Amino acid sequence: MSLSEFDSYRPPEQPRRRRRDDRRRRRPGQDGAGQAGGGDGSREMPMVPEPEFGSYYGRPVVKPAPWGHEVAAYLFLGGVAGGSGLLALGGQLTGRDELRRNARLGSVTALGLGGAALVADLGRPERFLHMLRTFKPTSPMSMGTWILSAFGVGMGTAVAAEVDRMTGSRLPLGPLRGVLRAVEGPAGVEAAVFAGPLAAYTAALLSDTATPTWNAAREDLAFVFVSSASLASGGLAMVTTSVGEAGPARRLAVLGVAGELVATKLMERRMDPVAAEPLHHGQAGAMLAWSERLAVAGGLGTLLGGRHRAVAAVSGLALLASSALTRFGVMEAGLHSAVDPRYTIEPQKARLAARRAAGITDDAITTVG
Repeated sequence: MSLSEFDSYRPPEQPRRRRRDDRRRRRPGQDGAGQAGGGDGSREMPMVPEPEFGSYYGRPVVKPAPWGHEVAAYLFLGGVAGGSGLLALGGQLTGRDELRRNARLGSVTALGLGGAALVADLGRPERFLHMLRTFKPTSPMSMGTWILSAFGVGMGTAVAAEVDRMTGSRLPLGPLRGVLRAVEGPAGVEAAVFAGPLAAYTAALLSDTATPTWNAAREDLAFVFVSSASLASGGLAMVTTSVGEAGPARRLAVLGVAGELVATKLMERRMDPVAAEPLHHGQAGAMLAWSERLAVAGGLGTLLGGRHRAVAAVSGLALLASSALTRFGVMEAGLHSAVDPRYTIEPQKARLAARRAAGITDDAITTVG
């Protein structure tokens, strides 16, 4: 009985009716639970069949990323810019003036086109500037914005010095020309420091999502993207630079081909088999298959005939196309895996079974259901 002061405000309760005892006589052959066939009633037939997951109210479990071809193009061009930044530093330190100049120009061109693709995806240019208002180390998008900006400052300064030399010091720089020449070398080094992160952070940008295929590849996707950036930047330098000065570019391209082939195979082996399926089927599978073929062809052409100008140019174009197909293929595979609920549910069930098999049965994951 409650003694609260608010009891006087409660409406009076209606008297409860006593339930009638309508127990029916049990039929012969039925147990206490009304089940035919005898028994103690502890083994009941399931009233609802075991459900098979098809969708979540007709919708995907994971919302696909709202990214189009502009983002895939940015992933490719960012890799080319980063790899070319490293090649430019190599040319700067070894006295290869043509390689340094062409790598810098190629890097800033790829950076500009990639930035335009990124802004096109964002919708408004000021959104990119808004991302610079915060510095969040746990966000790949925030860190990527700062990496891209820092790389652009260094490479833009170095390219300004290159353009001034190419025009015979005709740019209206005035007293700033001496300052530009003085900071050109450090600016090239600063850009090279951010070149590797520029080529790698895009892998974190994809894998740090709930998209099944991207997330399943989180341990190895950065190695694939960095190797792809290496072969692409080496291929670009082989197209634009004479064979006499393109030796470092050829070596970087061959190393990139070997690294991408090995990293891709290791990535697919370590991924959940179901989550890796989109990499081999449909449009994504076709693009990644052609990417591998072009990488092998371009690598062999570079290794065997890279000292011939025509062979070097064709091989370089093949490597560029291979790198672009890698980015577009990985992007397409991830988007497809988000649409089909199977790529979300089946890996979850496999991880749950593995935890239970390992004896982990007392956490929130294994005790649900």
